[in-house]
Amino acid sequence: MTELVVRALTEHDTALFTSLSVPAVVGRAAFGHTYVPVHEGGEYRPDWTWVALRDGTVVARAAWWGAPDDTAPKVLDWFDFAEGEEEAAAHLLRTAPFRTEFSLLTPPGWRDRPAIRATAEARIAAATAGGLRPLVERYRYEWTPACGLPGRPGRLEFRPEPADVVVRDVVRRTMQGTLDEHDRRNIAEHGLEAALDDAMGFLDWLPSPREWWKLARTPEGEVVGIHVPARNPSGPCVGYIGVVPEHRGRGYAYDLLAECTHDLVAEGAERITAATDQGNLPMAATFAKAGYPITQERIDLVP
Repeated sequence: MTELVVRALTEHDTALFTSLSVPAVVGRAAFGHTYVPVHEGGEYRPDWTWVALRDGTVVARAAWWGAPDDTAPKVLDWFDFAEGEEEAAAHLLRTAPFRTEFSLLTPPGWRDRPAIRATAEARIAAATAGGLRPLVERYRYEWTPACGLPGRPGRLEFRPEPADVVVRDVVRRTMQGTLDEHDRRNIAEHGLEAALDDAMGFLDWLPSPREWWKLARTPEGEVVGIHVPARNPSGPCVGYIGVVPEHRGRGYAYDLLAECTHDLVAEGAERITAATDQGNLPMAATFAKAGYPITQERIDLVP
């Protein structure tokens, strides 16, 4: 078999990326996303886009993404390969100099659809061979006005908290006993404070006002939790919902999500995205109660 050439693209040959034709049943293409490089007004940098070529033909491709100010990519967005080129795809991941998370997007119920399942499992196998490992499967939600605004129970009071030390302490408390697999992994590998640094770093990175963050308290003044209405580079989203341990089991996550939704709509949102681990049954039930439909499933793989 002809020797494989693995390299990054340049501004002059980004058309190579779209020269690979694969069924658009999983991944970003399955949901209408397109690859457009930054010099053409898109969000993908050629030097963060790699291809594997055989006889000058692209047989595998990968594109990493980062915000305009990022100095290193945040995530692997695109990972595709031609039929029978699983090893070329794995070799591409092992060769490229980036070690980030990869989120494989799939339609809801993908395991019950044989063709989609086969394609998804092939991607997962190639990514695993390339140095990643499956961490968790998640639901992705998308609220629109057609879903209706969730009712506000009126049990809690919500106020912005300007003191970072106070907010950090509340987030720390919400991470204790968390069901979020990313947080659990960070805590197990690096400790609670490092995991907290990572969570706070993400919230600070979001391009939305810090003033939107609100703490929730009982009428007696006890802190119940925090909600962060936010915008990510794609639009309005539920940035964070957390309830402190001593107030769990009372359905307060719904109160927080309802308030978060109302706040985002008040800021003009007509579409709100959110996500949670499939194993986080209480939060999944909360999204369902608040009228957030599942629009995608996601398999997160990490280095």
